[in-house]
Amino acid sequence: MSTRTARSLGPDLVLAGTVAKRAEILVVGLTSGPDGPEIALGEGIVDEDVLAEILDSLIAVGATGKPEQLTRVPAPSALSVISVLAVGLGSADKLGSEQIRKSAGAAARSLSGIDTVATTLSILDLGAAAEGFALGAYSFTEFKSSMTAPGPDAQPLARVELLVPSPRTKETKATLARSAAIAEAVATAREFVNTPPSHLYPAEFAARAKALGVEAGLTVQVLDEKALEKGGYGGIIGVGKGSSRQPRLVRLEYASKKRGARKVALVGKGITFDTGGISIKPAAGMENMTSDMGGAAAVISTVVLAAKLGLPVNVVAYVPMAENMPSATAQRPGDVLTQYGGITIEVVNTDAEGRLILADAMVRAGEDNPDYMIDTATLTGAQMVALGNRTPGVMGTDEFRDRVASISQSVGENGWAMPLPEELRGDLDSKVADMANVTPHRWGGMLVAAHYLKEFVPEGVQWAHIDVAGPAYNTSGPWGYTGKGGTGVPVRTMISVLEDIAVNG
Repeated sequence: MSTRTARSLGPDLVLAGTVAKRAEILVVGLTSGPDGPEIALGEGIVDEDVLAEILDSLIAVGATGKPEQLTRVPAPSALSVISVLAVGLGSADKLGSEQIRKSAGAAARSLSGIDTVATTLSILDLGAAAEGFALGAYSFTEFKSSMTAPGPDAQPLARVELLVPSPRTKETKATLARSAAIAEAVATAREFVNTPPSHLYPAEFAARAKALGVEAGLTVQVLDEKALEKGGYGGIIGVGKGSSRQPRLVRLEYASKKRGARKVALVGKGITFDTGGISIKPAAGMENMTSDMGGAAAVISTVVLAAKLGLPVNVVAYVPMAENMPSATAQRPGDVLTQYGGITIEVVNTDAEGRLILADAMVRAGEDNPDYMIDTATLTGAQMVALGNRTPGVMGTDEFRDRVASISQSVGENGWAMPLPEELRGDLDSKVADMANVTPHRWGGMLVAAHYLKEFVPEGVQWAHIDVAGPAYNTSGPWGYTGKGGTGVPVRTMISVLEDIAVNG
């Protein structure tokens, strides 16, 4: 069991009706328009004459309201804060929740070393502003020594006072509580992804998942390598047997109190490090394979979040965990393994390992008779070739696939529905086993991987597969509320889908 102590994953988020004296900076939104920039919805909280003075100062130094543009000016004497930070929101006609979320994140990232800020972005959209500030302020410095760790003047933003007209209403408090819980879940997934494989290996990952689950009141079961071998989990064993750090399968169950609630199975790929195995990857960029458990991180965080929010839906999560290493005991190209449930697989490429561990977990999840199944994984480089680094591919049964993609777009994670062309399925046939784990060509690699997984989805279950190979890990510069490293995608998609199922079945 891990003895790691918890640390703060973001700033304190509090509701306020006025700008308090402890706030050092006031953050306002600035929209752009044909007649120049305008401060978005500050009236009622800040005097109109004061807002006009702030706007004049901002225009004088060139602020335009361009999305996420940051402009800081001294505060008018009538305000207790030291300065005002304006963050661009773009055109007022096109302003939506995701832009508010991104702009709040950009503001938070720029406010290192500041203890407390107040903001009027919360008047526009309280939930989006709260999530944006919380996630924009997230940082991961656990492994920096005193030599490089941020000093007092570079610590992340500590407190955000979210200005709203009625801070004490039940609805306002509930909105903030939900958004704060979502931000914490996304940050938790980021923590898992950002923790290096030297410190997060299958047994440790399982221990941390169990601790989170138990704390949230979930029923948790962990299968070790002996139980996996005995149970016939050939995919998980096959991938994990090349490592000295043996695989695990974690089951976390949240049972709601609603009678007749729908059941949703979540499955997440948990490869704590992926060398490719015997089919070894090139050295350049291999360090980024610390992120190959991003799907597992998101699933663990989502089922815990569902419990914290008390959603009227039942959720069972299966998280297979393994380290894919080359060694004398590793599986070889040409080996045949038996997935849980009996399907035999010719392992043509040991670097196509994610689908092997997912298949075992999906068959086991099907034994719990779910109505819906969502699996998510950093599964294929082909996802990035097809859709880039920020757009998850969503495949599955047509109706549920489209529902998941639409919800993903509505929350700003931007999942995109992709087809499963039938002609690709035959290319997974094997001469020596029931199936091969890859095709003999590189075409449609993301879609082929989904075809493989489709074989392990129980008949009658609505299913969606979310490939987040690029979106789960940001290797470029920070943007919006997303820093470098783990992003937490697709936690917000999955929790929103669970909420939708709870309401609409």
